[in-house]
Amino acid sequence: MSRPVVSASPVVLPAAPDRGADLQVRVSAPTTGTNLPVVVFSHGYGSSMRAYGPVSDFWAAHGFVVVQPTHLDSRTLGLTPRDARIPHLLRFRVEDMTTVIDHLDVATSAVPGLAGRVDPTRIAAAGHSFGGQTTGVLLGARVIDPVDGTRWAAPDPRVTAGVLLATAGLGGSDLTPWAAERFPYMNPDFADLTTPTLVVAGDADDSPLSTRGPDWSTDPYRLSPGARSLLTVFGGEHSLGGIPGYEAAETTDEDPARVSAVQRITTAFLRSVLNGDGASWTRARAEFAEERPAVGRIESK
Repeated sequence: MSRPVVSASPVVLPAAPDRGADLQVRVSAPTTGTNLPVVVFSHGYGSSMRAYGPVSDFWAAHGFVVVQPTHLDSRTLGLTPRDARIPHLLRFRVEDMTTVIDHLDVATSAVPGLAGRVDPTRIAAAGHSFGGQTTGVLLGARVIDPVDGTRWAAPDPRVTAGVLLATAGLGGSDLTPWAAERFPYMNPDFADLTTPTLVVAGDADDSPLSTRGPDWSTDPYRLSPGARSLLTVFGGEHSLGGIPGYEAAETTDEDPARVSAVQRITTAFLRSVLNGDGASWTRARAEFAEERPAVGRIESK
């Protein structure tokens, strides 16, 4: 059942001095309910906490507290290409997510009436595009640092569920030369991603970053032990029907049915893991297969 939602932004959280700016987040929550689980959401490259209303608002209306940090690559912050922080964007992004979790009490107390209604032991991480790669590192995926060449990961045991939306696959020869030059951090290893995760991919998401085509974004499902299920959105491009915003100009495959599929299936998955509500996941899968076979397909392993 959908509930009214209240949001607060910007909520300012302290960040490490080398970040160069405090962390601004948006917090959304239902106006009713207690012991609410949390979803920390990482936006795509260049976006901000103000975007992704179609998913963040839906999750909040269906019982989750949603916290959206604005990462350093956001267009709202205006970093120049020569900024010394640019090579470290992925590390800063991951630190932003852990900062939110570290200061969850501060973030949630900024929303009127939310204090005392949050369960800080039930936390999921979710992200779209570059936000998906950011989230993957919290779930256990390893990447190679483009500055010093070290392979690193930052799995956070406080995060017990993940949702990866239109997330990059393997690097190396699977990247175009243009992408390999400009995005050297796109080199994930999913072997240690063990956190229960739902992967969402569009079968028309033919990324200019990869030589492989749309199946590239299914790598997190195929190659990680934690990815339990894959939702393939038929005809879905990188925006998966329009999840970056209600009126987002970058949405090239606008389709309310696709967005609805992402909303419903991600919500059911989050409930199944965070709330232990396996029945809702089973029911959602059955209903989806019956009602929307032309919209997408769910497979599990």
